[in-house]
Amino acid sequence: MESPFTHEYFMKKALLEAEKAFEKNEVPIGAVIVIGEKIIARAHNLTETLNDVTAHAEMQAFTAAADYLGGKYLKKCTLYVTLEPCQMCAGASYWTQIDQIIFGAFDPQRGFRHFKTTLHPQTKFTGGILTGECSEIINRFFIEKRNLN
Repeated sequence: MESPFTHEYFMKKALLEAEKAFEKNEVPIGAVIVIGEKIIARAHNLTETLNDVTAHAEMQAFTAAADYLGGKYLKKCTLYVTLEPCQMCAGASYWTQIDQIIFGAFDPQRGFRHFKTTLHPQTKFTGGILTGECSEIINRFFIEKRNLN
């Protein structure tokens, strides 16, 4: 029997977090961190709420997962995030030694690959999981922002 816990399954959970960010008038990016088949952290952008430019979904998720595990290293964990991490978040992922990063939408202007930010040598990454849905929520957010101004 095939496991229901696919990349798409967990990315949908990250999208639920992105919706929470959208409702708070935050850039709608969501993240979950998984170990095995269990979600150990859920987070979304809080930069406006906390008035903190570092309060990205990934950073919030790293903190929550480290707290859950009782240690700073996230080995054997996978980060699911709706947008390709920026260089700050990719740099933080290096220090967590997270096993894998799975992202939805590509960010060719601000994503870590554009800046050639180095992930931990053992961290694997995959992009393009539910790209359409992940791009749609971000596009909808910025369209609404433009229409309000």
